[in-house]
Amino acid sequence: MDVVATTRRDAAPDQEWVLMYRGGLSRRQISALAGVPASTVGYHLRVACAADPGLREAHEAATGTGGARITAQGRERMRQLATMVQETGRYPSRNADTTTERTLAVWLQRRREDSRAGTLAPGFRDGLAALPGWEATPRAEADEARWQERLAAVVKYRAAGHDWPRHKATITGEEHDLGVWLHTQRYKARRGELDSEKLGTLDAAVPGWQAGRKRGRKPGSTPEPGPDYRP
Repeated sequence: MDVVATTRRDAAPDQEWVLMYRGGLSRRQISALAGVPASTVGYHLRVACAADPGLREAHEAATGTGGARITAQGRERMRQLATMVQETGRYPSRNADTTTERTLAVWLQRRREDSRAGTLAPGFRDGLAALPGWEATPRAEADEARWQERLAAVVKYRAAGHDWPRHKATITGEEHDLGVWLHTQRYKARRGELDSEKLGTLDAAVPGWQAGRKRGRKPGSTPEPGPDYRP
């Protein structure tokens, strides 16, 4: 082995070669540009792929071949994703504490990009179809989570015996926050802009939410029982 090749192997992975590979160049193309044996480039890329599990997928995406076929690693990623969603009820985050979850989040983002571009492999499309909302962006997922949290807070607020929360500027604290959220849902419902699934969820969780407070009632007051009231 010549001196250049030996030095190159000792310094693995060569970051310039890694960038070339990530950009879509093949091992032989990098070898020709760098003037070193293809075996040396291959060694560096193996080291780089071991350190960065998403590198090979990035290379395939850059060459336009990533969405056309499913590798053994891709099948394993899909299995890991399905297991996580079933066990935790959520999708992986790129800000997670563990490398495994961050890697899975990157993989999922690339599959979402493939889907939007129309290049998602049929095997991935069929397998991921079993996971509800997998194509949603992280922002959409966060918005949905916040919506569910607000709904749960309104349910808890009403269960504590409170009247419907108000959104007026003179109201502060939790009541105001919940009142603003509920007012927004009513506004969207009147304009036909509220998702039908959310509409049904609200109807089931907090019946009467669209009507809100009865006019003339004081905050916190309890209505007088009617003539048909039975203790």
